Amino acid sequence: MTIELRLDRTWLTVCELSEVIPGRGVAALLPDGTQAAVFLDRSGRPYAIANRDPFTGAQVLSRGLLGSAEGRPFVASPLLKQRFDLETGRCLDDAEVAVRTFPVRTAPTTTG
Repeated sequence: MTIELRLDRTWLTVCELSEVIPGRGVAALLPDGTQAAVFLDRSGRPYAIANRDPFTGAQVLSRGLLGSAEGRPFVASPLLKQRFDLETGRCLDDAEVAVRTFPVRTAPTTTG
């Protein structure tokens, strides 16, 4: 199984599902030079958001800690600890800030 992100009209394979530890994230370099942070929650559901922390400009959200607030999954930035909703990208600590989210799925590995 692989993890894929939807970019425009195509799906981009990020990595093998087995390479992502539930509760942790990985960074993925996208074709346009930006980065995505890809996560699996402890139940195995994938999420993907922009990796850039909008408060510091650092590409670190993939290293954040996962949690939930009022049933909403979030990642807390490892730098200043702002929490970002993994489904909407909204910052739970500053309503005027958000990060991009990406449609994400798991798919069977294709062999050529």
